[in-house]
Amino acid sequence: MAEATGMKYEVPTEMRDFAEKSVDQARKAFDGFLGAANKAVDTLQGSTNTMQSSASDATRKTLSYAEQNISAAFDHAQRLVRAADMQEAMKLQAEFARTQFAAMQTQMKELGEIAQSVARHATTQAQAAATDAAAATRSAADQAGAAFRPNQD
Repeated sequence: MAEATGMKYEVPTEMRDFAEKSVDQARKAFDGFLGAANKAVDTLQGSTNTMQSSASDATRKTLSYAEQNISAAFDHAQRLVRAADMQEAMKLQAEFARTQFAAMQTQMKELGEIAQSVARHATTQAQAAATDAAAATRSAADQAGAAFRPNQD
């Protein structure tokens, strides 16, 4: 609309600098949070069994995706701050939406595969536990039966 009247809107340099500093500070704060989250996952992993290890791997993958997505958002914010005009900003926004949608599709597919793998592993463990329990029950029943049979000697 401003361009239709011949006026061109420009963001003042001070405002651009302030916005850029704000993005940098937010990125640093997020990096600190991510470092703490990764340290918490490392601590958790030290005391996990196989199933918890699978959950830890899924958590790490989720944190990695969050880091990638937030980093892309910060990069996008910096590009927007540097946009020369509204047309460039809209182009950047459309590009960002397209790339993030594709990234999220890939991430959801991979998380689905992880969930299926964890479910298969849990099912296999449950089946093995049930088989072991059935064998132990048969053995106990056989021993109990032998204890009540008269001595064949």
